[in-house]
Amino acid sequence: MAEGLRERKKRRTRQHLSDVATGLFVERGFDAVTIAEIAEAADVSVNTVYNYFPAKEDLFLDRSRGIVDRLSRYVRGRDTGESAAEAVLRELRIQVEGVSPTVGLIDGYAHFMRVIEGADTLKARLWHIGQEAQLHLEGTLREESGADPGDQGPVLVAGQLSWLHSTLMAYIGGEMVAGRRTDEVSRDALVLLDDMEDLLGEKVLNYARRAAG
Repeated sequence: MAEGLRERKKRRTRQHLSDVATGLFVERGFDAVTIAEIAEAADVSVNTVYNYFPAKEDLFLDRSRGIVDRLSRYVRGRDTGESAAEAVLRELRIQVEGVSPTVGLIDGYAHFMRVIEGADTLKARLWHIGQEAQLHLEGTLREESGADPGDQGPVLVAGQLSWLHSTLMAYIGGEMVAGRRTDEVSRDALVLLDDMEDLLGEKVLNYARRAAG
């Protein structure tokens, strides 16, 4: 279905607010910027900002829904004969090798990370997003594997795959803040993924393998 004029206007307004806020956060730090200042810079009312973003943290982490669903999407989209872990590893390698902004391999990502490092509320929100993503993945694994309600397999595998993803993202973020080039970080992150795969047990690597047909 084609996007209507109203929906397009709302999407553009939301993006404009996020862009203006992010620019202010990068320039002055998250805690130093108020919603009123964001509204003034974006030429809208304070109420308009809150209509689109209930909390200031939402303005900076406006793509959190995609993060929450990311690993679940990889698992649901696994190929025939591929396990959940293999699908996650494959997708992460594709993005790292392709120097994708999705995993933080983009010029300017260091500025993004420095804003987070300077704001405890953003760190707390990121932790909450990570927990939400892990619970979401657990539900996906339970559904995809057909596990019984009391089976702890989905819990354990979700924890391992969440560790894989969070460790990779933390490594890339740290290296970008250190000023390294994206191609260098990409190369070393691929090695890190290989090392982490070696640490995963066979039960994790074979969990929820998709049968033919």
